[in-house]
Amino acid sequence: MTAERRPDGKPAPVKLTASGESILLSGSLTIDAVAEMFRADQPLDQPAAAVIDISGLTHMDTAGAWCVIDLQQRAAGTATIAGATPAQAELIKTVRRSLPPTDPVPAAPHGAMVWLSTFGQRVAAAAQTAKELVSFLGQVVIAIGSICLHPRRLRLTSLVHQCEQVGLHAVPIVALMAFLIGIVLAFQGSAQLQQFGAEVFVVDLISISVLRELGILLTAIIVAGRSGSAFTAAIGAMKMREEIDAMRTLGLDPVAVLVVPRVLALMLMLPALGFIADLSGLIGGAIMSWIDLGVSPAVFRARLLSNTDVWHFGVGMIKAPFFALIIGIIGCYEGMCVGGDAESLGRLTSTSVVLSIFMVIVMDALFSIFFATVGI
Repeated sequence: MTAERRPDGKPAPVKLTASGESILLSGSLTIDAVAEMFRADQPLDQPAAAVIDISGLTHMDTAGAWCVIDLQQRAAGTATIAGATPAQAELIKTVRRSLPPTDPVPAAPHGAMVWLSTFGQRVAAAAQTAKELVSFLGQVVIAIGSICLHPRRLRLTSLVHQCEQVGLHAVPIVALMAFLIGIVLAFQGSAQLQQFGAEVFVVDLISISVLRELGILLTAIIVAGRSGSAFTAAIGAMKMREEIDAMRTLGLDPVAVLVVPRVLALMLMLPALGFIADLSGLIGGAIMSWIDLGVSPAVFRARLLSNTDVWHFGVGMIKAPFFALIIGIIGCYEGMCVGGDAESLGRLTSTSVVLSIFMVIVMDALFSIFFATVGI
């Protein structure tokens, strides 16, 4: 079969003509022509046809055969292909056999059962995570117990380094946060207490709020966002570089080497940070009370010492090691769960912060109920 030629010697481009319920194809239906047709959306402009006449085609390759099949499928598969030579018919048949099956797209499920199924899956995933966290906590406790029996196994250099990172470097942000919280409490409390002429009670409001709840709670939240995420990122990066697998190959326990120093550092430094936060909060509240209410520092100090039970401070300090244990365990656990890609590292770092803050608030609520029950 001789192909029609353009003046430049190339085969004539394909022409697609709609005639009644027929589509007439003529010229050379090759891959270049198909690309031009679809760039111009030419096949999409044609109405559904009953007959696709390809008797005018001079050339047709596999791309052209696919184009003919596509035109037929656009007509819901009801169009017939006419005018094909035996070679063209065999080519179309071969291409049709090679096409992947077109399965119908199932309708998206909806309704109450789907919501219930999704909720059940999330509850099951949360239960599995809780189980793994408890198991991981057990490994850490066993490692700490082993170090207590054999103190030489404690990596003192790593512990001191983590104390510096977790504690010393966090002092400025913790102190500033608590100072501002004290100012806010004094300002907001004075606005309400002035209505009843009870301005002096702002000292009790600040002392109890800061010492018992806000000082240590907000410190733990800051540490969770700062140090907990750092734990996950550092251990997760080591997991991605297969350094943890290399440690196991060398006979080193990753929990004892990486997790224990971080958890111990948090448990040592969070009470110190909580103490600094308490002092900063009281100083901020005292300054704002002096400026806004005229309560002098001497009066503030006298009322603080006379009306504030030492147990308010003790309650905050009792919470600190538990908050530190929660932050350290969750941060290190999520780091151990990181896969081999950067996407999992970012996702689990965010999960670590959110879960740590959530569990710290839950633990604080449980402590509040407990101390209220025992009358402290």
